[in-house]
Amino acid sequence: MDDCTEDLRAALAANGITLPSLGAELPAYAGSYRLSLIALGNCNTMTARKLTAALRKAAGK
Repeated sequence: MDDCTEDLRAALAANGITLPSLGAELPAYAGSYRLSLIALGNCNTMTARKLTAALRKAAGK
């Protein structure tokens, strides 16, 4: 999961996007089944707009 998180962090950074709270979803480890979740965390509206623009560009819109 760390590789996935770091790959996502790098891809976001390549598009000028930083999600400061990006990391492992620790409560997912507390359950009886192990679910690998990545917490995207909180971001401000400027970051949300950058993420939206990058996703739209990637989707060809």
